[in-house]
Amino acid sequence: MIIEGEHKGYKINEKIYHCGTSVTMGFIGGKWKCVVLWNLRKGALRFSELGHLSPYITEKMLSIQLKSLEEDGLIERTSYGKKAPYRVYYNLTSFGKTLIPVIEVITNWGIELATNKGELVDL
Repeated sequence: MIIEGEHKGYKINEKIYHCGTSVTMGFIGGKWKCVVLWNLRKGALRFSELGHLSPYITEKMLSIQLKSLEEDGLIERTSYGKKAPYRVYYNLTSFGKTLIPVIEVITNWGIELATNKGELVDL
């Protein structure tokens, strides 16, 4: 971005972003991050529950996305139990909750687009 004739950017966690949009997409971009965050909006879920809510995501990809969201401070991982099988829950942090209104707008836009340009089918 250009501010007062000079090229500026944002540096967050050693990454440089050229504008606010790239900051946002750096945190929620990709196919699955918004879906995971949206599914956590009502409360904590286990790994398997998140997988069932997104049946087309592989376990490996879900694991990668959860780790990334946790590193970015958007979700927290809480494990219960000292011996296997552990119970692990994922929940939005207060920082992660600030994204829900943004994701809601994105979701509603997608539904409107799909309704106008597509058709509802059985899966």
